[in-house]
Amino acid sequence: MPRYKFTVEYDGRPFCGWQRQANGPSVQAVIERAIKAFSGEEVTIGGAGRTDTGVHATGQVAHADLEKDWPVETVMGAMNFHCQPDPVVLLAVEKMHEGFDARFSAIRRSYRYRIFNRIPPLTHERGLAWHVKPDLDADAMNEAAQEFVGHHDFTTFRHSRCQAKSPEKTLETFTVRREGEVVIAECSSRSFLHNQVRSMVGTLRLVGEGKWTPQDVRDALAARDRKACGPVAPADGLYLTRVDYRSREADIEAAEAWAAQQADVANDEA
Repeated sequence: MPRYKFTVEYDGRPFCGWQRQANGPSVQAVIERAIKAFSGEEVTIGGAGRTDTGVHATGQVAHADLEKDWPVETVMGAMNFHCQPDPVVLLAVEKMHEGFDARFSAIRRSYRYRIFNRIPPLTHERGLAWHVKPDLDADAMNEAAQEFVGHHDFTTFRHSRCQAKSPEKTLETFTVRREGEVVIAECSSRSFLHNQVRSMVGTLRLVGEGKWTPQDVRDALAARDRKACGPVAPADGLYLTRVDYRSREADIEAAEAWAAQQADVANDEA
C-alpha cells in the first residue's frame, strides 16, 4: 500500500484549524474529501502540525496510504481539483517509504509571523497579518527573541489548556527583522506548545514598543506563570512554513525499534 507525502499550502481564515472537528470546517477534512472524490477511498490523513483556527500554512506536511499505486502527478492534479473551492492547495506529492510519518518523522518545524507596522488599516493583507500601528523596533525585538533560544520551561508562553506532557521545549532559532513596513519573526524547533509562537510574538511586541526590555522577557520566562506572558498575538499573522524530516534510514530504524518494543510488551502481557 503506497504512502504519499503531501506538502500543503492553505489560507486558514475559513477553518477551525488543521484537525477535523465537529464544530466547523477543517483543512484535514478538505484533503480527506478530495482523496475520496478521486480515489473512492475513505482515509484518515496524518499532519505534521495541528495549526489553530485562522492560522495559515505555506509548508504544512501530511501523509496518507492509498490502496492503488497512483502516479504522483495524478494524485496532485486530482487533489487540487477536488480541494476547490476551499483555499487549500497541494504544492508537492511524493511517494514515501512505509516508516514515514508526517508528524513523528519530523525533526524540525518552522513558523513565520508577519506584522504590518503602519498606521493605515490593512486591505489586501487583512486576516493575513497582524496590524500594529505604533512604531516597532525590530532590532530590539530580535535581541529580546534570543532569550527564547535554547532549552527552557515555556509554561509562561503556552495556552492554559495545552495538552503537552511537558512545558519544556528547545527553540533552535528565533529571529526578527524588518522588511519595509513588515516586521517578520521566524522561529524553529522540533515541536511547539499550544499558542507558544503567538505568545512569544505578542510579548516581543511590548519590546518593540519600548515597554519591555530583554530582561523583562527573561523574567517572564523564568516565572513559569501564564500570567507573566504579554498579550497573545492573533492567529492572522502566523504561518507554518516548513517541516524538516529525518532520513529514510532513521525512519526504518525507528519503525523496527517500535515494532520490537510492541512485541516485547505483547510477550510480557502473555
